[in-house]
Amino acid sequence: MTQPLPTRAAIEAAHARIAPHIRRTPVWTLPRGFGHDGPVSLKLEYLQHSGSFKARGAFNTLLSHEIPEAGVAAASGGNHGAAVAYAARQLGLKARIFVPEISSPAKIAVIRSHGAEVVIGGARYADAQEACDRYVAESGALRVHPFAAPSTMIGQGTIGLEWEGDASALDTVLVAVGGGGLISGIASWWKGRVKVVGVEPEGSRALHAALEAGGPVDVDVNSVAGDSLGARNVGDLVYAACRDAVDHVALVADEAIREAQAALWRDWRIASEPGGAAALGALISGAYRPRSGERVGVLLCGANVDLAKLDALTVA
Repeated sequence: MTQPLPTRAAIEAAHARIAPHIRRTPVWTLPRGFGHDGPVSLKLEYLQHSGSFKARGAFNTLLSHEIPEAGVAAASGGNHGAAVAYAARQLGLKARIFVPEISSPAKIAVIRSHGAEVVIGGARYADAQEACDRYVAESGALRVHPFAAPSTMIGQGTIGLEWEGDASALDTVLVAVGGGGLISGIASWWKGRVKVVGVEPEGSRALHAALEAGGPVDVDVNSVAGDSLGARNVGDLVYAACRDAVDHVALVADEAIREAQAALWRDWRIASEPGGAAALGALISGAYRPRSGERVGVLLCGANVDLAKLDALTVA
C-alpha cells in the first residue's frame, strides 16, 4: 500500500503532539551576511535536543505508534540514533541503535549518553540498516526509520511551521539532504509558497541523482559529511515528496563545507558538524547564488562534532 505524503495539516498535528518534548529553536535573522547583500535567516536547529533536528521525527514516531515490549530500534550514522535514544529515554522506552564503523566517536558517545544500547558494525550506513532490520524481524521492536517514513518526515516538517511563525517572510530556504526526510517535511510545509533548495555534498548526491533520473537510484558516498549526509538511495517515498516540492539540489564541495564549519566556529562560535554546515556552504561558495535582495533562509541542523577538529579547521 502506498504510504501517505506529508501535508500541512499532518505537520500541524505533529507539532501539537511533540511540542511538550522538543525545543522551539530560535531564528536569527541578519540584514546581510555570508557574501549575500540581502537578509539571511538562520534557523538554529543545532540547539535541538540531542544536537540535531532529528529529535522531532523521533518523538513524532514514538508518540504516534504503539510501542512493543522489545522497545525501539534504529539504524543511524549518528544523529538519528542520538535522537531516538533521547526520545526513548524521555518516554521510558528501551532503544537499540545500530551504527556503521564510519560514525564519529562524538556521535556514538552522544547515543550512549542517552542510555541506548549501541551496536557498531559494517562499513556504511546500509550495513547498519540491514543489521537493524534483522533485529526488528527477530525481536518485534519498532523500527524508527531515519528518513523514509511518513512519521519521520512529518516530524521534521515542524521546522518549517516554526520558522514561518518566528521569522520574516522568506523567498528561499536552503536545506541539507542526507536521506531526504528533513527536506521532504520542510518542502511539504512550504510547497508552492517558498522555494526550497536541497544541498548535498558533491560526493553524496542521492536526491540530486533521483531528481535527475526521474526516480530513486543508488549512488556512491564519499564525503566529509558522509556520516550524516550519506544515504545511498532516498527511496520512493522521499522522491515522491520532493519531486514537485523541491526546486532543485545544489551540490557543494567538501572544501566549501569545511569553510562553512570554520566560519561558523571562528566568527560566531557556532559548533557545527559537516552535515550541519552544508547548507551554509552552498551560500558561501556560490553553489547557490541568490538574486540581489533575496530573502534567504539557511538551516543549521547539527552540532555533534569534535571541537578539536573545529579548532584545527580554523588554524588551517
